[in-house]
Amino acid sequence: MKEPSSVRVIGAGLAGTEAAWQIAQSGVDVTLIEMRPQKRSPAHHTNEFAELVCSNSFGSLNADRASGLLQEELRRLKSVVIKTANLYSVPAGGALAVDRGKFSSALTNTLSLNPRIKIVRNEQLQLPHEEEITVIATGPLTSELLANDLKNFTGIEECHFFDAASPIVEGESIDLSKAFRASRYDKGDADYINCPMNKEQYLAFRNALVNAEQSEVKDFEKGNANFFEGCLPIEELARRGEDTMRYGPLKPIGIWDPRWGDVEDKDVRRAKRAYAIVQLRQEDNAGRLWNLVGFQTNLKWGEQRRVLQMIPGLEKADFIRFGVMHRNTFINSPKLLKPTLQFRKRPNLIAAGQLVGTEGYAAAVAGGWLAGTNAALLAKGLDPITMPITTMIGALTNFISNDKTITKVKKGFQPMPANFGLLPELNKPIRDKRSRYGAYRDRALKDLGRYNQ
Repeated sequence: MKEPSSVRVIGAGLAGTEAAWQIAQSGVDVTLIEMRPQKRSPAHHTNEFAELVCSNSFGSLNADRASGLLQEELRRLKSVVIKTANLYSVPAGGALAVDRGKFSSALTNTLSLNPRIKIVRNEQLQLPHEEEITVIATGPLTSELLANDLKNFTGIEECHFFDAASPIVEGESIDLSKAFRASRYDKGDADYINCPMNKEQYLAFRNALVNAEQSEVKDFEKGNANFFEGCLPIEELARRGEDTMRYGPLKPIGIWDPRWGDVEDKDVRRAKRAYAIVQLRQEDNAGRLWNLVGFQTNLKWGEQRRVLQMIPGLEKADFIRFGVMHRNTFINSPKLLKPTLQFRKRPNLIAAGQLVGTEGYAAAVAGGWLAGTNAALLAKGLDPITMPITTMIGALTNFISNDKTITKVKKGFQPMPANFGLLPELNKPIRDKRSRYGAYRDRALKDLGRYNQ
């Protein structure tokens, strides 16, 4: 085996952080380049690595759920990001949510102390020389100059969609005489704060959302925006129909305030059940900060305060952070990448994270793990690996690197979150959904075995 060459990783988000760590753990020197604080993005608030700019949740912890299976695969593959998320988790029912400040600070410190990782705080203006092994993990907020150079290299017009982050309020400002703590269907501890609405309140709130004034975003045309369907602004959901929010983030089913009476009494349940419920999820370990679940928004900040304070229990809410919207760029991966995440026409260039068109925090970490692992193998003169498509990591990677993907989707390539629909069918069909998902989980973790050493 040849003496390993060094590797460059561009971007210290979730994917870049994971990639740099895996490269260093493989005994290869790595230079991690991060443009903050020299240059800011529209969505970041700190200079820390792996900053979570939208939600603080990685999704369900249950391995018979797609996001939970992806987390478990990464846990077994010794992901530093998932390990740190576990260490700095906050109560969130059955989900993995983190104290985002402590989480990012810990990862920054961990990488800074690793002797094989050299950190450079500077903007990468163009792609490195083609002989240099490079992981590009600049995320959906890739700087303009580098994005233009990447576009010139690929010869393919960039893809994009508009994404948004939810507001955060101070816990002490929530009126718990109107709101209450509970988890849906009483699963786990009462980790969410719930703000119930009757029909009159809900309709007034929806009307206010629909008519509120939006912020102007560069390249954003009101009414003609390309949103990612898995992360729609709350005002866009409101526009899609009177009941759309009630079947989405404001779904009241399975949430009950004991002050309403006996949940087992059907007559009481029919008379007392809320028409809609806004949920807030804990942001920090102390429970001082709470984010509005599913309330990504592009409303002007003054409008956010006015409209969101119509929610029962939030009339006097103190907003620590208002929601923001930003443009997310991703590449046309099915035309450009191999299942190893290498570019087809430049094998020494590897892409990872949301830049490649995977959606969700755990998916970004998974891409970083694979990109870092393969960059280290290339540096040692070894062949890169392709993950089994029966695993969630392999299935996601296969989807974004398969040029048949574009022909299957009429609207062209769009970001894809982890989901069981990406996995190959079981040898023996199982009709019961819970049992079927359990079988997918068992097969995935078994096939992951040889990589889990």
